[in-house]
Amino acid sequence: MTYLEEHWGAFYLAIEWIIRLAMVLLVPLRRSPEAARSWLLLLFFLPIPGLILYIAIGRPRFPKWRRQRFAGNPRSGQADAALVAAATGFPANIDWGRRPVAQLVTNLGGMKAVGGNDLQLLYEYDDTVESLCRDIGDARDHVHLLVYIFADDEVGTQVVEALGRAAGRGVSCRVMIDALGSRPWRSRVIAAMQARGIDAREVLPVRPLRWRPARADLRNHRKLTIIDGQIGYIGSQNIVAADFRPGIRNQELVARATGPIVAQLQSVFLSDWYLETEQQLAGDALFPAARQGGDVPLQLLPSGPDYPVSGSERLTVELIYGARERVVITTPYFIPDEGLIEAIQSAVLRGVDVRLIVSLVQDQLLVGLAQRSFYAEMLRAGVRLFLYEDRLLHAKHITVDDDLATVGSSNVDIRSFTLNAEANLVIYAPGEVRRIRAVEERYFAGSRELTPEDWAGRPFMRKIAENLARLISPLL
Repeated sequence: MTYLEEHWGAFYLAIEWIIRLAMVLLVPLRRSPEAARSWLLLLFFLPIPGLILYIAIGRPRFPKWRRQRFAGNPRSGQADAALVAAATGFPANIDWGRRPVAQLVTNLGGMKAVGGNDLQLLYEYDDTVESLCRDIGDARDHVHLLVYIFADDEVGTQVVEALGRAAGRGVSCRVMIDALGSRPWRSRVIAAMQARGIDAREVLPVRPLRWRPARADLRNHRKLTIIDGQIGYIGSQNIVAADFRPGIRNQELVARATGPIVAQLQSVFLSDWYLETEQQLAGDALFPAARQGGDVPLQLLPSGPDYPVSGSERLTVELIYGARERVVITTPYFIPDEGLIEAIQSAVLRGVDVRLIVSLVQDQLLVGLAQRSFYAEMLRAGVRLFLYEDRLLHAKHITVDDDLATVGSSNVDIRSFTLNAEANLVIYAPGEVRRIRAVEERYFAGSRELTPEDWAGRPFMRKIAENLARLISPLL
């Protein structure tokens, strides 16, 4: 027996303790306390598997090649000029009390609030698909679509056929789908689109053995459509049937916008296209002269690992701290960090009516368990918590008082805040906020309000499972 074989147990134990001690110094750097605790817990109990996992997904950053492209400013000079022209020609008339929010969003995402927009809210699933296909059918120059899930089902086929007909008329159709979100259908969908003359690409393909691989946990979760640079869609709905999960039907909210804001949606799409393809698209038709669509002030906030600051989280915290009377948070996944919890608690202590609408129906076991572990804390703080019972409430929006709202792709969870590329539309218009409030009332009518007494009575083993899931919630 060799010396190594004879003392293998001691060597293995020494390696484990070296990993533990080294990671105690490394893990807390540039990481939230919650994430640091979760990683250290994993590394303490499973040092070697934990180290492998940490090397693979431990740092919320895109690959070096993508960071270098982003640092080189993926937004073209034409896009910059169009954004400046829109902000100058259509200044946003925002209440003075909300101007700090607009300034924050400008500093986070690089785009100013603009006026002169019209906004239509689409909360019926089939109506959204019909509206999208109708606008694609009217397209004259281009259709740009970026989505997390694009399925090979009846809805996906409907959209592919609409795009194919547009491409047949000479319309330039470009589509990006997230490689992991669309994984079950990706190859078939891309092949079907390319066969119809549509330029379809997968975003962040996970190919560890190939050149320029992407991490599986960093995803492009945005849902954007731009048609002729004049019509834009943004929201929570993917290109997939509402009931694509057996026994579950999704409830969504999408905003259809016209006016100067469309240039901001276009800019984000073109930046993502450049990051994936290195093609800098140009042409006057991409940014047509902005036209007055209505009188709604709007602003787009893109966020994600490309950016130095977690924009979606900063905006959410700012909205809650700035609330005077009421905040309603609608999200399918609710995994807050300490800063967001403190903002919610402070709002309640100021006398703000804080309401949280989440889905009783869950589609992800661990995430659902981790999410429910926060309910008791929210109820103790005085938050009114509503469980939407009818469908999987997949809509993502926040209303603040009667004059401010956000609609987009970002959940109120650590994944959307730090790991996903997201896009949210900020709305500074009392009339539009009232319309979103009306949608919220529909949710309340289909929900059961959770009380502290009800929640305390759940089975003991469920409480244990929820608390265990919470320990790793920053990693989910």
